[in-house]
Amino acid sequence: MSSVALRLRRALAACTLVFLSPGLANASFLAGEAMDTMADWLAIFVLAVVPVGALVLFWLVHILPEKIAEKKHHPQKDAIQVLCLLSLVFGGLLWPIAWLWAYSKPVLHKLAYGTDKHESYYEELAQTQAGDARALKDDVSRLRGELDLIAARGAVPDELVSIREQLVELESRLVEPRAPVREG
Repeated sequence: MSSVALRLRRALAACTLVFLSPGLANASFLAGEAMDTMADWLAIFVLAVVPVGALVLFWLVHILPEKIAEKKHHPQKDAIQVLCLLSLVFGGLLWPIAWLWAYSKPVLHKLAYGTDKHESYYEELAQTQAGDARALKDDVSRLRGELDLIAARGAVPDELVSIREQLVELESRLVEPRAPVREG
């Protein structure tokens, strides 16, 4: 054996003896009254905060199917919401059904009613498209006005005349968007 291997073996044996030898063990960094006070506050925390946190977590998990149905514009999202509330009352037994229902594609609903989206989807779509329609109508009117100004100044190329005619035709087809209906 070489001297390096012998020294390494002796150092390893010395470290093992130091770690295995019994010594004074302190189980806590606190002592006396401080440990009792800490235990009291820990008990208060566990008895007061943890149950409230568990109830909030239970509630948040049980409204997930409702949130998923809203995000996907499920046509039966109101029924899924009721099922989620019933699941809270029955201790979560109905929650898997609500989860599956929220992720299901409403094929029979589409066959019966002709749509697979909730009414709120079309209301939101009408509001966003109304703004787009107003902007389009304003742009067409502005472009036609600019072409009228160019025509008033003098000779207009044939290409601009055909563009102006197309804008007039397009402007006649654009419908003034309805103002969104507000309930309440």
